[in-house]
Amino acid sequence: MNEKMTAGDLCNRIVTVAEPGLSVVDAARLMREHHVGCLVVTAGARDARKVVGMLTDRDIVTAIVAKEVDPAKLVVEDMMTTAVVTAHEDDSVMDLLETMRSKGMRRLPVTNAQGVLVGLMTLDDVLEIVAEQLLAVVKAIGAEQARERRIRT
Repeated sequence: MNEKMTAGDLCNRIVTVAEPGLSVVDAARLMREHHVGCLVVTAGARDARKVVGMLTDRDIVTAIVAKEVDPAKLVVEDMMTTAVVTAHEDDSVMDLLETMRSKGMRRLPVTNAQGVLVGLMTLDDVLEIVAEQLLAVVKAIGAEQARERRIRT
């Protein structure tokens, strides 16, 4: 097991992205088609995409549906969050958790040293990793208890 798991090691490298000019209706369809709750909004060539925003299903519900705004008149750029918090691919799991906690974020795009999108890390992903680590601790305790029984009986 890798001692220092990094965001680059753990992030989902298949990220559903959108361009700022995509219609909100098409963005919602893209989310549905890919079964995701957010789109990372990018600009630039495919191999050098820079993160310029995020659009979540919650953004669509709270800012469009709940306010009865016609989504056909909007593009992603109109609705996306532009103050995007990202993680660097060398960040540790603890770095990710601290950023998510301090910034109130559940999803972090992961970028390389050049600021290019390489993946997406979600709180669910981190929870799965932490659960695996806790299971390893439980197994170690169980092994120690079994060893103790063998030695002492």
